[in-house]
Amino acid sequence: MHTTTPNEKKIGPVILAPEVMPKNAWTFLYAAFVSIGLVTFVSIGQAYILNEHLHIPIDQQGTISGNLVFWTEVVALLFFVPAGVVMDRIGRKPVYIAGMLLLAISYSLYPYSTTIAALTLSRVIYALGIVAVTAGLATIMVDYPAERSRGKLIAVTGFLNGLGIVTLNQFFGGMPEKLIARGFTGIEAGTIAHLSIAALALVTALVLAFGLKGGTPVRKEERPPLKALLRSGVAHAKNPRILLSYGAAFVARGDQSIIGTFLPLWGITAGIAMGMAPAEAVRKGTLIFIISQAAALLWAPVIGPLIDRWNRVTALTVCMGLATLGYLSLVFIDNPHDGFSIIFFVLLGIGQISSFLGAQSLIGQEAPRAERGSVIGMFNISGAVGILIITTIGGRMFDMFSPKAPFLVVGAINMLVMLGGIYVRLKAPGRVPAREEGQAA
Repeated sequence: MHTTTPNEKKIGPVILAPEVMPKNAWTFLYAAFVSIGLVTFVSIGQAYILNEHLHIPIDQQGTISGNLVFWTEVVALLFFVPAGVVMDRIGRKPVYIAGMLLLAISYSLYPYSTTIAALTLSRVIYALGIVAVTAGLATIMVDYPAERSRGKLIAVTGFLNGLGIVTLNQFFGGMPEKLIARGFTGIEAGTIAHLSIAALALVTALVLAFGLKGGTPVRKEERPPLKALLRSGVAHAKNPRILLSYGAAFVARGDQSIIGTFLPLWGITAGIAMGMAPAEAVRKGTLIFIISQAAALLWAPVIGPLIDRWNRVTALTVCMGLATLGYLSLVFIDNPHDGFSIIFFVLLGIGQISSFLGAQSLIGQEAPRAERGSVIGMFNISGAVGILIITTIGGRMFDMFSPKAPFLVVGAINMLVMLGGIYVRLKAPGRVPAREEGQAA
């Protein structure tokens, strides 16, 4: 049982690292609430732009959306290592602030994009922004707590991320319809909504500038070059549990991208096909997305403690089973706006967060301490490749076959990883983490 010393600083139950002030930590918690909500709004806003501003036919929107995500991930793959190096050289704060400014620029440009090429350029700027923002969020989350409070801050950060997704997307997603009701045109409403979220990114950049700790970390993290990272990461795939976690990352991050991209788009295009105005369709499509994310937010504290108590391969297998159930259950939906569809979107959110947490827990346990950076880096690369492939193919299937098609494909891939988990559990189960290890992994 640890007690705080007179020199230790804390916020709530979280004890801070010696050089971190409470002001820095409260600023970070605000950033944790805002950052992922800002990042995820792009799918909702983009669907509105495609329909109201550009008047893209519904049967082309899945392909276009998938292509835009593809370019986002290409940029992320190219810049995630350099972003980490720059962060170690000049500090976390300027990179985080730069990410917010890039998001503000991207959202400001979105409503003025008159072609798909212009929209793609805006999306590339957005991609640079999310590389900086997510790198800043993840790194500061490790920097700010004392070692014994790291798990607490990670849990609080995860909760605030989810709450921000639900709150910001609900507010800004419903803004166009409210503005139209006050007499604005559809294009004016979409422009104001995007400029409003750009303004939030600007305000957040100012808050970070005044509140985050400046300077560079005392001990710089060693970030291997991409070639060395790949070589080491591939070598460790000889461990069947690490190989399984790579497969889980491939589909788990693809899960998140499919939901963020195609779930709101499905709700919006279905609403327009029913005769709704684009603003109303966006509000109702956003609600579908919010339902799934709220379910994920509420399920995380249920599945998290169970993952810590179980063998990590068992936990991953169960999590992939839940994801399989969630995605494949959408086969029963004909119209996403039917009332009974809510239960399937709840299952989808439960499956999404379960697969993500299960994959993270297994790689956290199995990555060797001496080469953890390389193995975690390969894990993230596997996830990015999964997004590239799944969203590109999923977008075309959305248009060619059915809006349900991308979700059913992801459900099938989750099932394959679940079967792989059963095999690894039988052949190379590893260890059941002790309680302390489970909290640290």
